Amino acid sequence: MSQRTATRTHTFTESVIRDMTRVARQYDAINLAQGFPDFPAPQLLKDAACRAIQEDVNQYAITWGTPSLRSALARKYREWYGLAVHPDSEITVTCGATEAMAVVMLAVVDPGEEVIVLEPFYENYGPDAILCDASPIFLPLLPPDFRLDPARLRSAVTPRTRAIVINTPNNPTGRVFDPNEMAAVAELCIEHDLLAITDEIYEHIVFTGRHIPLAGMPGMRERTIVISGLSKTFSVTGWRVGTIVAPPVLTGAMRKVHDFLTVGAPAPLQEACAAGLDSLGRDYYEGIARDYRKRRDILWRGLRDSGFGCTLPEGAYYIMADFSALSELDDMAFSTYMARECGVAPVPGSSFYSRPERGAKLVRFAFCKQAGTLERAVERLRSFFGNP
Repeated sequence: MSQRTATRTHTFTESVIRDMTRVARQYDAINLAQGFPDFPAPQLLKDAACRAIQEDVNQYAITWGTPSLRSALARKYREWYGLAVHPDSEITVTCGATEAMAVVMLAVVDPGEEVIVLEPFYENYGPDAILCDASPIFLPLLPPDFRLDPARLRSAVTPRTRAIVINTPNNPTGRVFDPNEMAAVAELCIEHDLLAITDEIYEHIVFTGRHIPLAGMPGMRERTIVISGLSKTFSVTGWRVGTIVAPPVLTGAMRKVHDFLTVGAPAPLQEACAAGLDSLGRDYYEGIARDYRKRRDILWRGLRDSGFGCTLPEGAYYIMADFSALSELDDMAFSTYMARECGVAPVPGSSFYSRPERGAKLVRFAFCKQAGTLERAVERLRSFFGNP
């Protein structure tokens, strides 16, 4: 009896994404599974982090974030999106966007409530709802276009619905939801008095259309919780600096949860991120989008040439690919097979679905790698699948 574990954990699995990184290492495969860059972060950020450490910014920061970072974030939201965000009452800095999502769920969702999650989804959303003793309600977006159907979204709303989670630009599909799709979410939230929880971590990696912050749409500022962070924008995934922007009453609850979960994000790294926000102008953000577009095109062409079915991503840095024309294996076996035999490791598609069979013929590839890394991966793919 003493070794009994909590029931809420019984449906959880180890992160398949992290597991595939271990598989890639085991077989010395090119890791296109986990979304971390293999190129350096901006020198300005690294210098700022070292300077902060040398200047002894090494103790606890204010729990909800250093004043410099919160002020820089407020300026950024005003300049980019025209959103007036108060740094002292509406911004919370967390240990990555992953902690941010858990904080938000624990702070605003009660046991027995429901949270609508668009599927395929980043693997944390469902477990975060379950940790609240709430129910994730998964709404499948159908390949290859992964468009949001407003009528199907409306049918998923019940009297127990508390929030809708939307990730745009989207991991894993690469969708950038358009104005009509975002308006459909806003309309339902207003009509049914729901919260919108938006994961916008890839906000600056957009190739088609534009990133639309739901908080900027009419009637949505007071009911939208914006999750983002600096890891993808500044290529510092190991720094774990995430952000939450929310109305003051919601922010107060989330700060209490955050305090009990992690106390605070690393102080010197927050200072470095503030320096990046203050010093890197629009040319930097345009540059990362331009560079990721080139990387996307290298991998997309290679996958298509190798027999995968895939749609050109509109944003983020992932490609969901259908391998049904290449193998009768399921996605789990195929991913390991690829790492072992082809030397390229993807993520099994089922890890992004509530029902594994929906992703049984899909795998996800990450292209947040140097062009040379992607070219080597594409060479292996073409050679292995017979199109050198």
